[in-house]
Amino acid sequence: MIGKDLLEILVCPACKQALEYRQNPESLKCTQCHRVYAVKDDIPIMLVDEAKIEE
Repeated sequence: MIGKDLLEILVCPACKQALEYRQNPESLKCTQCHRVYAVKDDIPIMLVDEAKIEE
């Protein structure tokens, strides 16, 4: 799991908006542009090209 202090400072690299932590599967979802960034081995993969877009 990602530390709470890290979650507080992370923002979406595409639109700079807040991210929502999700557990299954572990990921971070942007509240504005709906990009979903995977988390692998407790490390968020914050690459716009690898993000998936969900509605």
